[in-house]
Amino acid sequence: MPTSQPIALLNARLIDTERKTESRGGLLVMDGVIAGVGAGVTRDQVPEGARVVDCRGDVVAPGLVDMRAFVGEPGAEHRETFATASAAAAAGGVTSLVTRPDTIPPVDDPAVVDFILRRARDSASVRIFPSAALTKRLEGREITEVGLLAQAGAVVFSEGTQSIVDTQTMRRALAYARDFDALVAAFCEDRSLRGDGVMAEGLRASWLGLPGVPREAETIALERDLRLVALTGARYHAQLLSNRLSLEAVKRAREAGLKVTCSASINHLTLNELDVGDYRTFLKLSPPLRSEDERMALVEALSADLIDVVCSDHDPQDVETKRLPFVEAAAGAIGVETMLSASLRLVAAGHISLPRMLRAMSLRPAQILRLPVGRLYVGAPADVIRFDPDESYVLDAANLHSRCRNTPFDEAKLQGRVKLTLVAGRVAHE
Repeated sequence: MPTSQPIALLNARLIDTERKTESRGGLLVMDGVIAGVGAGVTRDQVPEGARVVDCRGDVVAPGLVDMRAFVGEPGAEHRETFATASAAAAAGGVTSLVTRPDTIPPVDDPAVVDFILRRARDSASVRIFPSAALTKRLEGREITEVGLLAQAGAVVFSEGTQSIVDTQTMRRALAYARDFDALVAAFCEDRSLRGDGVMAEGLRASWLGLPGVPREAETIALERDLRLVALTGARYHAQLLSNRLSLEAVKRAREAGLKVTCSASINHLTLNELDVGDYRTFLKLSPPLRSEDERMALVEALSADLIDVVCSDHDPQDVETKRLPFVEAAAGAIGVETMLSASLRLVAAGHISLPRMLRAMSLRPAQILRLPVGRLYVGAPADVIRFDPDESYVLDAANLHSRCRNTPFDEAKLQGRVKLTLVAGRVAHE
């Protein structure tokens, strides 16, 4: 297999996601790995035949690792394919994408994992890592063959957009996953308490005449899982936390020594219930957007490293499922292409430093998933992005690479253009 041309990125702001610092210097990529990084990488040190890129002070950072994204293959290619999802990811600086298991059929068999990896190898321009179902057919009853699925290439186990209702089944799933040292990533929601709710419970939902979802629907399910984690000793990741009560539960679990991590979506960190406006279905999400106080609690938890990971929760929905009355519309928004730009709102507002923000979108998910990416050091895979954090633009949904257009940031002013994305040293986007 031919090697890629050496590339030298000079005159850059280098982000160290491990030390949470930045410095000036260059980065040299050879044979798919980082061959040099720091102030010592200058034009004089570039080997003959290498491509030289003057970054002119732009940021050079590890490629982002998105821990939760829906890709429609197999069975829902009308929503997203590996080709379109990876093009959107590369344009947004995401070099590793973890796919959800709720496809058609669901990812509950090693053959489906193998299909995903083969399809991704043929058509994706970024790294694709499948997550697998915890229970067969995602029905919450019979546990999948966790060991065989992990051996086939699944990096994490979840139930997609639902919780396992039966507590005994969840206990057995956690214990079984522990025996294989597998990571369980749970979406926490008590479905009976959620009921028919479509928006965060409160005054805003009442004004709009919409049924509400209490924050306890998330936290009660989370606290049950945390009790089971204490009982089983499993590795556990709470996905898409959206309120202060859930954060307090995670903090207590960590103080008790449990192996617990958590994530929040970029939507819940940068938007609140007021953004729903007059029934804007592109902002109908699960969990729902909450109050500004809850959003700021998430931001503070991210800055304090209580929230480990920021993900896109990329969930493409077509026109037929979104151009409906708010109650009837499907939940979900695309986000893999805009995650970086949206996150820079928090940096610009002074809520969090750029290295800490990028750490939550690269190093921390890579560490939790035990992947060798998310770092800028010699010998690491050359999954690298270059972007200008100050370049502003108005988002035009028609220009996005995703197959669907259900972005909550349509016509919003964003900043942070990705100018170059390398995956294993090869150009995925420029």
